[in-house]
Amino acid sequence: MLNEEMDASPMKRVPALSRTPSMHESVQGCLSNHPNELVSLFSAYVSLGKRILQPYEILHELNVLMKLFDQDVVQEGFAAVLQAAQEAVVHPPWVALAVRPRPGLWEYVRVNVDEMALDDLSVSEYLQFKELLVEDTRMDPYVLELDFEPFYASFPRLTRPSSIGNGVQFLNRHLSSQLFRDAESMEPLFQFLKAHKYQGQALMINERIPTLQRLRFSLFKAEEQLQRLPKETPYLEFSHRLQEMGLEKGWGNTAEGVLDMIHMLLEILQAPDPETLEKFLGRIPSVFNVVILSPHGYFGQANVLGLPDTGGQVVYVLDQVRALESEILKNIKRQGLDIEPEILVVTRLIPDAEGTSCNQRIEKISGTHHSKILRIPFRTDEGIVRKWRSRFDIWPYLERFAEVMQ
Repeated sequence: MLNEEMDASPMKRVPALSRTPSMHESVQGCLSNHPNELVSLFSAYVSLGKRILQPYEILHELNVLMKLFDQDVVQEGFAAVLQAAQEAVVHPPWVALAVRPRPGLWEYVRVNVDEMALDDLSVSEYLQFKELLVEDTRMDPYVLELDFEPFYASFPRLTRPSSIGNGVQFLNRHLSSQLFRDAESMEPLFQFLKAHKYQGQALMINERIPTLQRLRFSLFKAEEQLQRLPKETPYLEFSHRLQEMGLEKGWGNTAEGVLDMIHMLLEILQAPDPETLEKFLGRIPSVFNVVILSPHGYFGQANVLGLPDTGGQVVYVLDQVRALESEILKNIKRQGLDIEPEILVVTRLIPDAEGTSCNQRIEKISGTHHSKILRIPFRTDEGIVRKWRSRFDIWPYLERFAEVMQ
């Protein structure tokens, strides 16, 4: 009876899985099926007269095409390629696309508008093509190349897109698993604490602690003495005793704070876990000087909002600097240090400043004590660029900007 009912009921057919076409296949298929439409599209990109197109410009021309021609072009999958394009580099008769189909994955293609020929590009080839926008000559075949890959051979890598944005947690899990292998695995952490200094001043531990075993002994001894003190005892009242044990500034500004750090490190040395390791590393005093690069727009504190490329980005960076300085100062005080931090916002100097302060080389940031704006002008072979340049057109100036900044 059961078999009859099963035979009588219609079987639901599961749709077969199909392979998603690659970006090259999507573009090549559309070039073959819709050559006239694609000629019009890429010719429109060239006719814009711009060397680098932003995503909104790429999609605008696609929308114009959809209104003039058959929308089957979109259904070919080519629209998905353009929607994932982060920029287009135009060097007639070539148009190159940098496409990010999903987080952590980039692909590059180049289309010859005259011949409708398609080339796949490597990262190096795409960057080399982009260099032609600045210097339209054949690249030197003997240019110096540096291969940094060996430095990352043993470095942990994120392989899942879902891990992007969670790099700190990933590294803490990886590091804690490495520390848990055996007693010798703790040696890198000990060497880091031993070498940790600021402007020649030892932090955390000094030369009185030559080995990891000695560090454990000093931590137990310090724990025993600190437990006898009131929690709010200032660090200066017992700092000499800790220094005699090999423990320098940086553990905390009170007996309770120092004891908390010591307990965390003892737990890590006994059985490391990601949460404790992250908390301990986050409390180690290590950030005192910060440089923020923000080269586009009129970066100033007055009379700039509403000018080209100038709005939320400037307000956001200035607010972040004030919050960052406050956080750094709080952490310095909490860890029992007497260090003056410094935050520099490096931007461009614009001689024709339109009534703003963007022609001043150094400007103190209001609401802060240790933060400044440092302005460096863009330069060409003819000298300093006096007028503002759009953020979409500043790329050719960045190499010299970085050289001067050094």
